[in-house]
Amino acid sequence: MSKSFCGLDWASRAHALCVVDEQGGVLVQAQVSHDAAGLADLVRLLRRHGCPPVAIERPSGLLVDTLMRAGLAVVPIHPNAVKASRPRYRSHGGKSDASDAYLLADLLRTDGHRFNALLAQSDEILALRALVRGRDELIHARVQLANQLRSLLESFWPGAAEVFADIDTPIALAFIERYPTPESAKALGPKRMAAFCAQHAYCGRRSTQELLARLHQAPAAACGELEMEAKGELARCLTRTLRSTVEHIRLLSSRIEHHVASLDDGQLLMSFPRAGRICAAQILAELGSERERFVSHDHLAAEAGVAPVTYESGKHQAVTFRWACNHRLRAAITCLADNSRHASVWAASVYAKARARGCNHPHAIRILARAWLRVLWRAWINRKPYNPALHGGLQTMLKTAAG
Repeated sequence: MSKSFCGLDWASRAHALCVVDEQGGVLVQAQVSHDAAGLADLVRLLRRHGCPPVAIERPSGLLVDTLMRAGLAVVPIHPNAVKASRPRYRSHGGKSDASDAYLLADLLRTDGHRFNALLAQSDEILALRALVRGRDELIHARVQLANQLRSLLESFWPGAAEVFADIDTPIALAFIERYPTPESAKALGPKRMAAFCAQHAYCGRRSTQELLARLHQAPAAACGELEMEAKGELARCLTRTLRSTVEHIRLLSSRIEHHVASLDDGQLLMSFPRAGRICAAQILAELGSERERFVSHDHLAAEAGVAPVTYESGKHQAVTFRWACNHRLRAAITCLADNSRHASVWAASVYAKARARGCNHPHAIRILARAWLRVLWRAWINRKPYNPALHGGLQTMLKTAAG
């Protein structure tokens, strides 16, 4: 039986499908709806054609999960690669879902050896990934709400935004909810402020007088009574929403910490200096459980976005920042690197040398992150926690210092 290849152009309501044979001839070209019946028809159609590998631009989602549960190989192809390949098939610059589906199928036929199929992850990793990414989205929403609340307060009650350092802390939110307008805080004196701080277990270093000074030194806004009342009510609404978001982030963080600590790979990642549970969970959620996914530490460094990109032509050579990568993994790896330099003399040395060469802080952290990935990849492949005694770079530095 001749081999076939499938391309699937993902969409929200209907997916364009194309199956080609070994010579590039079209066997099937159709559309399937994004519902239970349509996805079931899609699986049956692909099975009738020998369960061909499926090329798709988006490597996650319900469609991908359905195909993988059906035992089909799913091969993600980056949208940049698809865009760069379009001139191979047409010069007029047009684009359609059907043509993209054919392009994906034919790319898989001609260049399939360049792409790797998705590997099925364990339920534990999928659950951790859902929790971690959900928490990240909630943190993003918290930042947006905090900025919105601060902007609102600066328009009519700027002092309330300056009393405490961070506007999204429980005590700051409690203060704004209790005193949403300047009128409501007219009777607020040292005694009431002290009672409020004691009630909410204020642990800051500012005295009651300093907090009141911050409140009263802020400029006064010129607002009418009705406008002030309306903005005060809006401030209360944003405060309650933000307080609920902060509480859910706390609950999710607690669940993530418990989940990652129960996994062997979680314990492995937590063994690195100052990795912590949340950072280890973020790294593990993106690494996954399949060791075959990354063939070398260089491959992992490129996926994590801490390896630069080189452009070379003739006498010209340039090294630039890598944009195409797993941005979540980069954020987690660089967080680990930044934390580690406060607990590891080797990490502090790598960072200091990078800064001495003229690198700014983010660049130096990426250099340190790439150095850590060599160690992390080896520990991950061997399924052994980080052991400073086996860390060659650290031991060489210690021997040099002792000698």
